[in-house]
Amino acid sequence: MNENEKRKLFTQTADAFIDVANSQCETQDKAIVASAFLYGAARFCSFVVAAEAGTLSKYEADREGGMEYFSDEFKRMLGEHMEDYKRTFTES
Repeated sequence: MNENEKRKLFTQTADAFIDVANSQCETQDKAIVASAFLYGAARFCSFVVAAEAGTLSKYEADREGGMEYFSDEFKRMLGEHMEDYKRTFTES
């Protein structure tokens, strides 16, 4: 799979999760949906680190790096999207 195909798959997968969240927002408070989304992401990211490690000792060695990686990525992505949404207030 080339980089373009990976990017397309990444975007399609993200959009599928966002569609579920948007659907939940039809009957739930957005803040609860956002918190649940974060909880699910944290739980799944923890699973990924554990699954990639394969053993408890490797998991313990990788845990901090995994937390740092996912935290840094979330902060970077959140910053990009906050900038995008800022434009909704400044464009007419």
